[in-house]
Amino acid sequence: MTLPFSIDLTGRVAVVTGGGGVLCSQLARALAECGAKVAILDLDAAAAEAAAAALRADGHQAQGFAANVLERASLETAAAAVNRAFGPCDLLLNGAGGNHPKGTTTKEWLEEADLDDESLTTFFDLDPKGIEFVFNLNFLGTLLPSQVFARQMIGRQGCSIVNISSMNAFRPLTKIPAYSGAKAAVSNFTQWLAVHFAKVGIRVNALAPGFFLTNQNRKLLIDETDGGYTARARKIIDHTPMGRFGQPEELVGTLLWLVSDAASGFVNGIVVPIDGGFSAYSGV
Repeated sequence: MTLPFSIDLTGRVAVVTGGGGVLCSQLARALAECGAKVAILDLDAAAAEAAAAALRADGHQAQGFAANVLERASLETAAAAVNRAFGPCDLLLNGAGGNHPKGTTTKEWLEEADLDDESLTTFFDLDPKGIEFVFNLNFLGTLLPSQVFARQMIGRQGCSIVNISSMNAFRPLTKIPAYSGAKAAVSNFTQWLAVHFAKVGIRVNALAPGFFLTNQNRKLLIDETDGGYTARARKIIDHTPMGRFGQPEELVGTLLWLVSDAASGFVNGIVVPIDGGFSAYSGV
């Protein structure tokens, strides 16, 4: 069977926020390999440029840009620079996000004795500023780039936004209420924005990755003493029917499907789990 389409992004301008990270640099590479001109945005300018340089070394068009997804002025500056370098944005991948210890409890469940243990961070001890940081990074860090770059998409065909939600939006994990709530907000916003932009031809969808090893979560999942899984990682694996963590390249197919009008032109407002079956498993 010959498919009636191919994923050809030649000449398209793709903007990837958080593009200096493990997962998003892999997704940026996939877009570049399909012919897109890729603008990699990251708070860490050196990381953004390193990811772009790796793409250029392989013959792709890419450039790194410093940008703070929580500052409108920073994003406007980056958008103007991207426009000068490559032209207006066609595809926006909102990949910036993350968690913070100040939005995390020490234990999974509260027990009455915990209230007198000053060594623990219980729900009652969570720092409002930490919660605010996590929520803003994930939710506002998706909303603000969409405001800035979607304006360049108006009146042009084949433009789309892909957000990064999380399995936490489907199944909130213990200990990380701020991150789970923020990613649930990203999923809801994806649906809202898909409806809002439907009449101007901008599709909006999201990926919801399950569990992937990254620089951010490695210490949480890998025991530094023996290189094996931590107890929390073991619990994740036990509840993932496929019995392993995902590989960054396993996000690629869904991303390319969603950004291709030929492949998914009538797909709008969905959040796709890529989780090895985690969201389908009740634990029994």
